[in-house]
Amino acid sequence: MHLTRRRFATTALTGLAGAAVLGAGGVPSAEGDDPCDFPAPVRNLTPMTDGVAPIADDERRARLAKAQRLIQEQKLGAIVIEPGTSLVYYTGVRWHPSERTFALAIPARGEVGWVCPAFEEARARELIHFGTDVRVWQEDESPFRVLAGLLRDRGAAGGPIGVEEEVRFFIVDGLRHELPAAELASATPVTAGCRMYKSPAELALMQRVSDMTIAAFKATFATLHEGMTQYDLMDTMLAALGRVGGDDPWALVGLGKSSAFPHGSVQPQKLTRGDIVLLDAGCALHGYQSDITRTTVFGTPTKRQADVWALERRAQDAAFAAARIGARCEDVDAAARKVITDAGFGPGYRVPGLPHRTGHGIGMDGHERPYIVRGNERRIAPGMCFSDEPTIAIYGEFGIRLEDCIYVSDDGPRFFSRQSAAIDQPFA
Repeated sequence: MHLTRRRFATTALTGLAGAAVLGAGGVPSAEGDDPCDFPAPVRNLTPMTDGVAPIADDERRARLAKAQRLIQEQKLGAIVIEPGTSLVYYTGVRWHPSERTFALAIPARGEVGWVCPAFEEARARELIHFGTDVRVWQEDESPFRVLAGLLRDRGAAGGPIGVEEEVRFFIVDGLRHELPAAELASATPVTAGCRMYKSPAELALMQRVSDMTIAAFKATFATLHEGMTQYDLMDTMLAALGRVGGDDPWALVGLGKSSAFPHGSVQPQKLTRGDIVLLDAGCALHGYQSDITRTTVFGTPTKRQADVWALERRAQDAAFAAARIGARCEDVDAAARKVITDAGFGPGYRVPGLPHRTGHGIGMDGHERPYIVRGNERRIAPGMCFSDEPTIAIYGEFGIRLEDCIYVSDDGPRFFSRQSAAIDQPFA
């Protein structure tokens, strides 16, 4: 894979200072750059994508069947989905959401149906593998009337209609205008009821993308040197993720005091001996995401750094131990938080301490259900995947985050990646 290099602005991802997110293909690009600019540990990486297949249509067909069972259980007539992750999950169709309505209706029974701008019909039919009923609307017509007609013909207009959570308001409002007697409800019990529970094929993709990310981490950490900036480290990690074959790579970096900011700081940072190095990064493989954080020290750790790192590791261990089948998601958060507050940090979300939830679900989206946070009483079940990342933030000193993602097997929780062994041994 050809790699080129560029420098990313701190505003590349709003709200994540010092982060960068790339488009499809996952490779930094700028004219005149040369892959030879990167250090040998990164240049020596090779693609790791062979042997793992993307999700096949047979699996998507089973997903649609499960969705229809859940629609019936929820006593909905249908659910409506716009372009986004759920549309790809069920159908494989990738479509840019614009002001022109493009939608999928999954009825409780019968064939799925589509609503599409008329001038896009030919392209849509090239992409659509499920359902032959594609209803079009001209530029001077109402797409919501067409969608309402589709729902009526499926016998769904008289009962509650589930709306996927990412459907935009103007579509909800238009549908409400065309079907004033219909109740609009949440489709989340259906979409989350499918997407939260990963299949063996999904787990295989997530395991491989995790392995790819760890390989990129190892190569990147081998390039640490005095005077490098957070952007140098970020660029190197992005290049490493591209070298192993990752799509849409991203990276967050915190050096020294800036490591206390969970999503990075806008302040200039240069690595010096004794600094904490926090790197949070991931990429995608066939649409499935990784998310891993490693924290180490450049040079010899102080006792304070080593003690806080060890506390963070105990909190991560406590969360893992609590993630047993049948436990509540909030129990996992509470277990990690108790270790940290018992050591004198916090309490609650106060800093110094753990300022955010302990974890988030992961799959086709980097953040998705289930969320590992106080108040979430959902029971942990086989197939769920989520991060275990109880940060300890100490503003003015440093921050420590260890993040590995968990999948729940029939026998209980397992990590996709091996945990760090010690502050100076980020890779077991």
